Amino acid sequence: MEVIKNYINGQWVESKSTETLDVVNPATTEVLARVPLSTPSEVETTIQAAKNAFQEWRETPPLTRARYMYTLKDLMEEHFEDLSRVIVEEAGKCIDEARGETRRAIEQVEVAAGIPSLMLGYGLEDIALGIDEDCVRQPLGVFCMIPPFNFPLMVPLWFLPYAVACGNTYIVKPSEQVPLSQRMLFQLMDEVDFPEGVINLINGAKGVVDTLLESPDVRGVSFVGSTPVAKYIYQKAAENGKRVQAQAGAKNFLVVMPDADLDRTVASLLTSFFGCAGERCLSGAVLLAVGDVYEPLRDKFVEASSRLNVGYGLDEAVQMGPVISKRHMERVLGYIEKGVEEGAKLLLDGRDIKVEAYPNGYFIGPTVFDEVSPEMTIANDEIFGPVASIVKVGDLDEAIDIIDANPYGNASSIYTSSGKSAREFKYRVRCGNIGINIGLVAPMAFFPFSGARDSFFGDLHGQGTDAIDFFTEKKVVISRWF
Repeated sequence: MEVIKNYINGQWVESKSTETLDVVNPATTEVLARVPLSTPSEVETTIQAAKNAFQEWRETPPLTRARYMYTLKDLMEEHFEDLSRVIVEEAGKCIDEARGETRRAIEQVEVAAGIPSLMLGYGLEDIALGIDEDCVRQPLGVFCMIPPFNFPLMVPLWFLPYAVACGNTYIVKPSEQVPLSQRMLFQLMDEVDFPEGVINLINGAKGVVDTLLESPDVRGVSFVGSTPVAKYIYQKAAENGKRVQAQAGAKNFLVVMPDADLDRTVASLLTSFFGCAGERCLSGAVLLAVGDVYEPLRDKFVEASSRLNVGYGLDEAVQMGPVISKRHMERVLGYIEKGVEEGAKLLLDGRDIKVEAYPNGYFIGPTVFDEVSPEMTIANDEIFGPVASIVKVGDLDEAIDIIDANPYGNASSIYTSSGKSAREFKYRVRCGNIGINIGLVAPMAFFPFSGARDSFFGDLHGQGTDAIDFFTEKKVVISRWF
């Protein structure tokens, strides 16, 4: 069985570690490869390679750095379907979901190619007699990224293209569950022929992360994942004097008003709750049905959910794939049991799903609970699976109170034909990403991927101008010439 290599200083290198983990296709349970748990010395070698490459790369003109991004974009377009299929095999997505991820990943590279404009500073003449003042952006050095399993290709590209285009050097530590799409991406970046040490990939788990966080030569870290781990990353990185952006967990509420277009709303809800098997930080979790819309919404939603085709994502007809692992499947099943124990009414039971061609796959069907109260565990915890909870509320004020009582603040949406309700919602709800008749509030690459409260730790988010600010230092120059 193949053991994946690291990419250090422009070379593919076999890890000296004797510890490996299996990379498993969650639909077929086939072992695809093995990933090494790299040693601390290998991590240090990677850091030093990135550090040594920094000065020459920093001095490379931004326009030249941008041209690497154009080349990478072209290669990703050329290998679009290959990248998408790898995502399906390692992460369990449907092929259309994987294609969507690949497209969003390419868009990040495309936006970062505009770095000569994005990195511009500013200045003012004659702040006093004969004195001028300027502000310029400068790169800082080595940065690293610790991504989650659910978007293995796209999420590292929320950060890497911007960091590198700004003149920094970069290290990615892929999720040990899904390292194959990052390997393919780095194979393409190897073809782009970045200077040695500018981009690096080191495989492993927590030990690798801790070495990166403790190194004085790493200037900043980006993380996407669960809230407990985000808090750990945020604290440990800050203790070691690093910049840090830690995008964390979520419990996303979707509000449906009585004046919503129900047919269009239900179609949107299906994608929000059950797309990517509910394993998205933007996935819908709790459906807040306001007033008289409750019964017709519930009936339409349950009926439509029951018709989703669950299976292996390489089949174009499949609409929902498996969850990522056996361990995660058992976790989600435990939450379903908890919902039943706490008295919620199980209208659609995903535990009954059978995918005959893949009997050992980690499949859970769409699951819908009714008669859920805001105090129940399933209404509060991040389940990260295809489980929807319906809560009946009296009015918009009650819905907003329930949203704000939850500690997470990643995303919330409202479905309505009322501009007044929509404005009230976006004005008052304390979440970083707000949807109006949109169930999946995924910001484009030129906007920041926001988050609030327990869904984000730091000051600057990924993507857009936030990324440029994160990966540069503003230097002020005040000059007078005699």
